[in-house]
Amino acid sequence: MASKKIGQATRKFTNPPIIIGTGTVVGPMEGRGPLAGDFDVVLPDLTCGEKTAEKGERKFLEQAAQIAIERSGISKDIVDYYIAGDLLNQIISASFSARQLAIPFLGVYGACSTCAMGTALGGMIIDGGFADYVLVACSSHYQTAERQFRYPIELNVQHKPTSQYTVTGAGSLVLASSGNGARVTWATTGKVIDLGIKDPCNLGAAMAPAAADTLLRHVADTGQDPDTYDLILTGDLGRVGSELFRELAKDAGLDVGNNHNDCGLMIFDCKTQRVGAGGSGCACPAVVTFGHVLREMERGKLNKILLIATGALLSPLSSQQGETIPGIGHAIVIEW
Repeated sequence: MASKKIGQATRKFTNPPIIIGTGTVVGPMEGRGPLAGDFDVVLPDLTCGEKTAEKGERKFLEQAAQIAIERSGISKDIVDYYIAGDLLNQIISASFSARQLAIPFLGVYGACSTCAMGTALGGMIIDGGFADYVLVACSSHYQTAERQFRYPIELNVQHKPTSQYTVTGAGSLVLASSGNGARVTWATTGKVIDLGIKDPCNLGAAMAPAAADTLLRHVADTGQDPDTYDLILTGDLGRVGSELFRELAKDAGLDVGNNHNDCGLMIFDCKTQRVGAGGSGCACPAVVTFGHVLREMERGKLNKILLIATGALLSPLSSQQGETIPGIGHAIVIEW
């Protein structure tokens, strides 16, 4: 019998994994944002000294992972699994970084929900007794994502008001079966929700229904009231998606207005930086949560948070064939 299964979609960790180390690396635009002081490394350029943006993304994903391992105080040789993903075709940033790190690798793709999905999977592996240490990481890059999903930046295509700015960065953490630090206590796996949005320049609207659905499932499964959490953090819905998320939750009888925020609205100053409807990308929830939010917990300003990292599960091929955009939202609870 699945004794750790709570309701339809939630798992409660009997032996909650401990976050013993984190690493965050961001680009220059993110380094000019309001959370810059809570990131480990701010890059001076978008390529990290490499010839292409894709190679640069791979390099700072490796750097974030190495920082997390160093800060955990353990040797890389005793890490049992490396769970990672990114936005590029065949998750090449993650798989090539795994080649460099030489840790047993589980590549995952959840689009921008990857950090929560990877953390949930790592937590299940540790709580199940299959590992003592799991490294989780993900990355995204403004130039590589634009080139793959929309238009090469060299074309200087005018962005729509609903467009979001892909965060250049990488976030990583080390989960352990014992130690000191914040604990991952619950995980709620999302369902794919698709309400027919086709515009790849309006991903917030495509993902908001999935985020709301996951919130409702989490509340139903756990019996937790939204006010239980100091912060209900959505992944990267941006301005448009965040408004829709609050409306959808309110329609279902949940008011999240008092303690909800969105990583895509936090990482940039949307009034002074040209980022459209806010930030997006795998790195968006990863660096905000693994960097700023966990440091706020260390500072005693937050005690219990619910992260619902959201992902738009489209590809260039599906968009070109006129497909709609499926959305997903995976949730984890982190407690100090």
